[in-house]
Amino acid sequence: MLTRRHILAATLLLATALATPAHAEDKPAEIRIGTQKGGFFPAVRQRLTLETAFKPLGIEIKWIDFQFGPPLLEAINVGSVDFGYVGDSPPIFAQAGGARIRYVAAVKSDGNTQAIIVPKDSPIKTLADLKGKRVAFGKGSSAHNLLVAALEKAGLAWSDITPAPLAPADATAAFVKGSVDAWSIWDPYLALAELKENARVIAFDKDVHKPNAFYIAGSDFVDKYPSIVAKLNATFAGEGVWADAHHEAVAKAQAEATGVDIEAVRRFVARSNYRIVPVDAEVIASQQAVADRFAKIGLIPKPVNVSDIVFKWTPGS
Repeated sequence: MLTRRHILAATLLLATALATPAHAEDKPAEIRIGTQKGGFFPAVRQRLTLETAFKPLGIEIKWIDFQFGPPLLEAINVGSVDFGYVGDSPPIFAQAGGARIRYVAAVKSDGNTQAIIVPKDSPIKTLADLKGKRVAFGKGSSAHNLLVAALEKAGLAWSDITPAPLAPADATAAFVKGSVDAWSIWDPYLALAELKENARVIAFDKDVHKPNAFYIAGSDFVDKYPSIVAKLNATFAGEGVWADAHHEAVAKAQAEATGVDIEAVRRFVARSNYRIVPVDAEVIASQQAVADRFAKIGLIPKPVNVSDIVFKWTPGS
């Protein structure tokens, strides 16, 4: 029998349901952002743009620095970092290894900030001359992909060189000492080698393939906080527009934060772009080509489908 008490209880339940948005999204207390020496992150940090954007939501921003992409993605995979920026290769190795990551935004590089270099007096003049040579690169990094693509373009197999997988600091020392014949590397290390060692470029990224860089987030973070991810993308996109128009401010901030020579940083910044875009069909196709290249020569244990881990972001949504 329907009583007044039952009607009152039902009314209260309905009022509570109407007051609570369906599928209300939780907010993290903190967002941990992984960065590298490159990019415009020191300027973004200095400007406190993210802190200003997220403070009204009660969210703190924590910045965590990494030397290069693979350890940053491992940190995202294990949940100690939520969001970060890497080149094209690290996400492929990570996905092939079962890491819980998602592509959330992209930067379509102009292909000027990564290259294969040799000492100024080296007899190596072309990519074909790398045959039989010892070449340094960061394992699992975007420089790894550049080297693979360059060899492919020159008609060489991976087995035609002696690979020297080295982190940037170790590769710098090896290059200066002459214990490697060539080095596949990104800025600001590239700019430093050009200015300090008179290193000679035999191929930029743009000479070999069309590179991209990516903003990556943890799968659990994306699933739990999709609107926060969209806000992060939008905030960084706004900073990218600012950075493209303020190269000197970006360079000074990076030099102050990293101690890297300001002239090297200016060179790096001048040939960079910071335009952040959704991971569209063109980007996915380019990234899938990288993944297929790696699978073909056995650099990853199994083929991967890049589109499986793409977060659909629509700017302004």
